[in-house]
Formats: sequence, C-alpha cells, structure tokens
Amino acid sequence: MRKNAQKTRDILAQLIAFDTVSRNSNLAMINYIAEALADIGINCDVIYDINHEKANLFATLGGPADKPGIVLSGHTDVVPVDGQEWTSDPFTMVERDGKVYGRGTCDMKGFIAACLAMAPEIAKANLKEPIHVAFSYDEEVGCRGVASMIEKVQTRDPLPRICIIGEPTEMRVVNAHKGICAYRTTITGRESHSSNTEFGESAIFAAARLIEHLRLVGRGLKDNADPANPFEPPYTSISVGTLNGGSAINIIPNHCSFDWEYRPLPDDDIDYVLDSLNTYAVETVLAEMRENFPDADITTELIARAPALMRQENSSAEELVLALTGQNETHVAAYATEAGIFQEAGMSAVVCGPGSIDQAHRPDEYLALSQLDEAEQFIRNLVSALSN
Repeated sequence: MRKNAQKTRDILAQLIAFDTVSRNSNLAMINYIAEALADIGINCDVIYDINHEKANLFATLGGPADKPGIVLSGHTDVVPVDGQEWTSDPFTMVERDGKVYGRGTCDMKGFIAACLAMAPEIAKANLKEPIHVAFSYDEEVGCRGVASMIEKVQTRDPLPRICIIGEPTEMRVVNAHKGICAYRTTITGRESHSSNTEFGESAIFAAARLIEHLRLVGRGLKDNADPANPFEPPYTSISVGTLNGGSAINIIPNHCSFDWEYRPLPDDDIDYVLDSLNTYAVETVLAEMRENFPDADITTELIARAPALMRQENSSAEELVLALTGQNETHVAAYATEAGIFQEAGMSAVVCGPGSIDQAHRPDEYLALSQLDEAEQFIRNLVSALSN
C-alpha cells in the first residue's frame, strides 16, 4: 500500500458520509475540511451563498504568496440516489474487490480526499510556487456555486496560473469538453372544457410543437456533424428532461413547462439552439396562439449555463499535467465541468482525476483503489515538481 493510502481511504469514508446531494447543504463537509486544514495550520477562505446554507472553500496549502500557483479543484455536491437500487448504503463507503463504493467516490470526493491526505506533505514542502485547493458547491446542478469563489480568487495578486479539475478521467488528461446550457420553457394558454376546443388554447399542444422543433434542430446538428470530430457524440446534442402540464383529461390546459438542455461543442455558436427556439416560439407558435387568445405567452428562463473547455495552444496546464502523469496524449469529454469557468477567469485549465465517468451518477458508484492511489501519486509528483 502506498504511503498515505490508508489515510486517503479514511478521509474518503468521512466525505462519503456527508449527504451533500445538491438539494442539501454542504456546510458539514466544508466545516470538516476547514477543521482538518486548520489542524495543520492552514487558513481557509469560506465563501457562503446568499442564504448561508452552502459554501465554497479556497485555501493555500503551501508556497510563497507572491507567486501565482496551481489550483486543485473539486466539487462537494453529489447527485441524488432516489429511485436507484443500491446494494449497500450509498452514504457509507464499502470496500470490496479493490474498489470503494458509495455516492461520490468517483464523482468526485475521491480527488478531494487525495488533496486532503496530501495537505500535510504540501504544507511542509519547500515550494517555489503555491498549491491551492478550491472546493465548490452546486456543480451538479449547472456549476452554479463556483462563480462566487472565482470572483474572490480573481482579487488575488497574482492570479493562479493553472487550474486542475479532478473530475473522473481515469487520470487521463482532458484538454477540451462540451459546455452545458439548461433552460425551462413555460407556455401560458387558455383553459376551457375539452368539448370547447375553439375557445381554449392548449399549452401542452404548444409545448409539443416546441419540443418537436428542438428535436428537428438536434437532428440537423447530427446530420451535419463532422465525423472526424473527436467528441462523442461529435455534435451539439439536445435533450428534454421533464414535461409538466395539465390538470385533468377533460380540461384544455392553460399551463405547461418543460426543462431542456443542450451540450455545445467548444467551437459551436453557444446561442444557436436557444435563438432558434426563441424565433420559432415567437414568430410561429405564439403568433398563432394569440390569434385566438391575445394573452398567450411563451417564456424561456435560464436554469444553468457553463462554458465549454476550449483546447488552447501552448497550454501551461496541459504541459504540466502531461509531465506529471507521464502521458503524451490528450483527450476530450462530452460532459461539462467547471474547467471552462476557470479558463474564462484567466487560468489555464485541464481536467484530470481518478475514476471513470461511466461510474458517475449510477447506483453502486465506485472508485478503483488503484485510481485513488494514482491521484495521490499525481499530487505528490506536483509537489516534487514545484519544490526547490
């Protein structure tokens, strides 16, 4: 077993025990991290949300304050377990067959555990450049929490130059990923008895037309995709996740809403899909609805939006992480992370962390212990590279 390996596992077990599903507070976990770092003399900057129910945490583990430094980034929240069939308690870490099971083992408390286990070693090292940690909330619901922490980080002088996001990549280097844009579209029609269709204006019929428009836009993007594109799928994808409306089978519904998203390629026009829906909604669907009911309305509100991670030439993050992992090739990912937000803030960013994305969000989520060991060694290599 590697040095620190049992300590890393013990810390991970503690982190898994915190039920940080995005709908819940993460403060217990943040307090645990802050206390663990305080025990080795490290001060933390805790950035609360407006209701003081959730928080980000930023800390400098070691190194000179007048140098930019490297950020190790992770999110504290996890996805729900509702309706999933687990063979063990998802919030109690279970070890078997060289794997640890539990919600968040892979996505992404394993990386956070490795950072915390290595913190004492980092604090004692003679670093020529600092190592920071940045742990956010509400990543799983559209990267909502990290913005306030980045605003705080941007006041630092100097700004950290590199951010390594420890999302599960099997410790491979991901230098580009898709973005995410999520919306809720709401239709207001006119209610009436179902026998009087001429008087009513069905919000569900309107929603169906809008959803079909999104399907056709998505099909067009698929049909025109570049087969050489390295992403899977190799086009901006569109999906509708929920549809809600109506009250009874014999009432024409006056309200309907649906939640939908698209995952834009890094080089695609990020607003193309939204603009297409808005144009069709106003010029076609709403125009026809208002011929019968002038107060009809269609609105689309933003739920979440995170930029893609763009591949950059001469990326200092890519160069560093390839050297630390001993790899010579990079990869792309179809999922979104906070990396694009750090990149927009002026930091060179890549994604590299333990575990496979195939295990994330699933029942019996697990992380191979060999991956946890690799993450710990990766951080040790970073300490060595930055030491005098």
